[in-house]
Amino acid sequence: MIAQEDIKSLPIGSKLEVGDVVMENANGKATSINNAKGENGVVVIFSCNTCPFVVGSESFGGWEKTYNDVVSKAKELGFGVIVINSNEAKRDGDDSMDKMKERAKQQGYSMPYVVDTDSKVANALGAKTTPHIFVFDASNVLVYSGMIDNSVDSKRKEDIPYLVNALTELKSGKKVSTETTPPRGCSIKRKK
Repeated sequence: MIAQEDIKSLPIGSKLEVGDVVMENANGKATSINNAKGENGVVVIFSCNTCPFVVGSESFGGWEKTYNDVVSKAKELGFGVIVINSNEAKRDGDDSMDKMKERAKQQGYSMPYVVDTDSKVANALGAKTTPHIFVFDASNVLVYSGMIDNSVDSKRKEDIPYLVNALTELKSGKKVSTETTPPRGCSIKRKK
């Protein structure tokens, strides 16, 4: 397994090199990041079926409950969304394709939920956690990486929707003001 501290996220301004990697989709139709892309770009969400930061816990409601809202806002602004499960080391258990299909149906996912075989896409982007967000513009250049928002911070003084802010700024032709935030969540379970 790759040590978490050894994973280097793709730097802002980098080009998406794995956009054409075709991945099995929980809805039965294989797809890629490029296929999910909208006219203004694409939001890539690394996720899973089990992490409390995704599905929620007693202390935090989980980001998954915001996924369909993110998709709606992204679509309104001309961005596509794809959710990627890269937990290769848990593929025979709770992150199997059968469990992914169940989860997508149960949550009413309105976007592709795909399996990243051998964590190939996660490794290429340097995805560290579930969730970990990457936003690529219309030219496939990375413009934002990090959290959906700051709701996990119990000491926050205000709510900051980092992802929506980035998409809104991009749609307006502005430079993303907050390009990176530290991803928070469970480590992606790569095979050893």
